[in-house]
Amino acid sequence: MERDPKKLRSHRWFGATDLRSFGHRSRAMQMGYDAVDWAGKPVIAIINTWSDINPCHTHFKQRVEEVKRGVFQAGGWPLELPAMSLSEPFQKPTTMLYRNFLAMETEELLRSYPIDGAVLMGGCDKTTPALIMGATSMGLPFVFVPAGPMLRGHWAGQTLGSGSDTWKYWDEKRAGRITEAQWQEIEAGIARSPGHCMTMGTASTMTAIAEALGVSLPGASSIPAADSSHSRMAAASGRRIVEMVWEDLRPERILTRKAFANAVTVTMAMGGSTNALVHLIAMARRAGHASFGLDDIDHAGAAVPVLANIRPSGDRYLMEDFYYAGGLRGLMSRLKHILHLDALTLTGRNLGAALEGAAVYDDDVIRPLDHPVYERGALAVLRGNLAPDGAVTKLSAAAPHLRRHSGTALAFESYAELKANIDRDDLDVTPDTVLVLKNAGPQGGPGMPEWGMLPIPGKLVKAGVRDLVRISDARMSGTSYGACILHVAPEAFVGGPLALVRTGDRISVDGPNRKLTLEVPEDELARRRQAWIPPEPHYQRGYGALFARHIRQANDGCDFDLLETQAGPAVAEPAIF
Repeated sequence: MERDPKKLRSHRWFGATDLRSFGHRSRAMQMGYDAVDWAGKPVIAIINTWSDINPCHTHFKQRVEEVKRGVFQAGGWPLELPAMSLSEPFQKPTTMLYRNFLAMETEELLRSYPIDGAVLMGGCDKTTPALIMGATSMGLPFVFVPAGPMLRGHWAGQTLGSGSDTWKYWDEKRAGRITEAQWQEIEAGIARSPGHCMTMGTASTMTAIAEALGVSLPGASSIPAADSSHSRMAAASGRRIVEMVWEDLRPERILTRKAFANAVTVTMAMGGSTNALVHLIAMARRAGHASFGLDDIDHAGAAVPVLANIRPSGDRYLMEDFYYAGGLRGLMSRLKHILHLDALTLTGRNLGAALEGAAVYDDDVIRPLDHPVYERGALAVLRGNLAPDGAVTKLSAAAPHLRRHSGTALAFESYAELKANIDRDDLDVTPDTVLVLKNAGPQGGPGMPEWGMLPIPGKLVKAGVRDLVRISDARMSGTSYGACILHVAPEAFVGGPLALVRTGDRISVDGPNRKLTLEVPEDELARRRQAWIPPEPHYQRGYGALFARHIRQANDGCDFDLLETQAGPAVAEPAIF
């Protein structure tokens, strides 16, 4: 049964007969609208993260018109509301510094304007969790429209994957195996269409998570940005949000604990980005699941095999191949035995219904259960005296011989120190060395930059070494690979055990058994702790100072402490009367 139009939130702005509503209507008319646009119709915000500096979203200028078309078709009134564009390649020190900024902006746009429902347009890494976090906290019906992956890259007969092949060929250039001219050819061929990274990086991981959560249309997350199906999906999303407003289908009904369990299963089966763990925790806690944390993710994902043969965990394919092999619906159809099929989706039906008719068309791209890319637990949460609150690693993307390893540390106090020294010919480093980077976490970075795939020292690259155990409180790009241990919590900048590591200390890693140990006697660690001096904060004013005062650690999702709430509005509605 549909709602009474007078119960719409926007009715308070446009439907009353008082002086304030006169002002709202007259100003809408100033922009060329008329009563037929708003009378008895849901007002749909289209939160668009397009900008001239965001290559992942260059097609959103067209897509927003297609979303509007769908809203009009279903009898709604679409209003585009631009929001901060988090452009992964260009924004420094990291888009992660601004994820919560976009989440706040999304929440406040929806709260402060006459909005009944929202279409969220994102895809570049942090835009997906930020938009979902903000819209969840506001509690209005919403649909997430993913940007979609770009097309495959090409160079000299080779298929290139964004990010992953950048790191690969950069090391080949450092080793002298490709020329500067060849490197420039790769530069021109690796990203050749609109859309986000087409490897299984953070962008593809997070849009898959959005679909698994049930807040994108079934099949939406896999569609390449340049495919005409993407345009049709955008219009269909516009139609569906109008229906959701009439049905009053709010996020708290969709973003249940079962939905997040499904998202974890999909993340593991995709060989997803380590960044997903931070964002999953933040989104879950915005949805009211205050206890959701790293252990929930590790336990739920430990038995899930990697089925998507997509780089960097896989050895050949990219997201375009994944889409034509059956996409996310195809992959989930092979996981029905461990998915919560009764979880509600934005279609108004459960996940089981959304998977009806799903199939896999290429068993090498989306592997069967008896022939996985990696047996189980692609992402692992490690604990020990070096990371009492947890650290994260992507076991499926590490060299097998480094999943269990013990070696002496080579520790750097900052990224600048690492960068200045990593290619020194006299650097005391071997293939057994454990590289350690400190002060790159939420406070230390600031913003927890993607510095965690520490470069292999130049002398080892030239000797043919392509992986090394690397430990930091930073993140790494989802397109990265290798035996990198990340998100060490608490971070060094706030006095976590990582701050106490010194060059020459022995560190042991046991990925399969989830252990990370600093082999230093406790009394020695106590002496170091006593001598440790807290560093000066990075910011004294503005958003940076707010960030420093309120940011949580990686194991708590890096959300602001003042934003973790139950689903739905945490403050009163605007006093418009």
